[in-house]
Amino acid sequence: MTTAASISTTNWVVTISALLIIIGLDFAWAVSRRNKDTSLKEATAWSLFYVSLAVAFGLNLSQWLGAQEQKEFFAGWLTEYSLSFDNLFVFVLILTRLKIDKQKQPLALLIGILIALVLRVIAISLGKAAIEQFEWVFFIFGAFLIYTAYHQAFRSESDDEESESKLIVWLRKRIHVSDNFDGAKVRTLVNGKKVFTPMIVVFAAIAMTDVMFAFDSIPAIFGITTDPFIVFTANVFALMGLRQLYFLLGGLLDKLEYLKYGIAFILAFIGVKLVAHAMHVNELPFINGGKAIEWAPEISTNTSLAVIVSAIVVAAIASAVKIKVSAKSQEK
Repeated sequence: MTTAASISTTNWVVTISALLIIIGLDFAWAVSRRNKDTSLKEATAWSLFYVSLAVAFGLNLSQWLGAQEQKEFFAGWLTEYSLSFDNLFVFVLILTRLKIDKQKQPLALLIGILIALVLRVIAISLGKAAIEQFEWVFFIFGAFLIYTAYHQAFRSESDDEESESKLIVWLRKRIHVSDNFDGAKVRTLVNGKKVFTPMIVVFAAIAMTDVMFAFDSIPAIFGITTDPFIVFTANVFALMGLRQLYFLLGGLLDKLEYLKYGIAFILAFIGVKLVAHAMHVNELPFINGGKAIEWAPEISTNTSLAVIVSAIVVAAIASAVKIKVSAKSQEK
């Protein structure tokens, strides 16, 4: 685990300003096309744009920081991006359950993700503060990720549907909404009174879903780096491309059968890495007398990056082969 790199205030301001401009353009695009379907061509173009943007940022990161931080960014971004596939599956369930028109989905997703981004920044800040004060928290983060990996590998689609249904019911009980939508408006007039439309439930459900998934993604990236700049930018770039990825892969999510195992493997690997690091910095008196456990392995960033990429590639190839085999069997 490396120490936090030195990033100037100017670089922070330049990065955040550039990201806000890009998000603003994306928002303007979504608003201008709020009554139009998102085509596969558009979703592909925007997905490639955001992936290219993240890659370009990572390649140029060595101008501000070192090669080590550059590797940490790519490992963190790939981890967060792969974990976002879980978000996409639940987004499909939410938008389907609430019967959101395809024309409204891009704007609903974007606003929900922007709210989630703000909440995730808060979660990152809290996580960073906890690590700085109590390094033993890595034991908790590691154990949680290993547990999450097991849950990820063996959960069923019905588990996701049940969680999503409970969330929507919980929100509806606490937010008084009208029976019908009014375009993409959050507030509307009903019998002369201003009330929320079901769109507020959509925004809240998407944002809260992402925050729930942040409980594993935030510890996961802290297993790669504790640099707040790397953690922040990796999360932002992963979330920024999430909406376009939804329209690009939405129909394929249920067919990517082995992807969840790849994600589970990544979570388990980082969980083990966190526990091993916690052993090296151990100060808990009831573990090895409060002394560091020297035999615990320290896993390098190069190894982490190789494992993450390999897990994603193997899971994607295995899923693609399964889809191809299934298609041939149906033809017979």
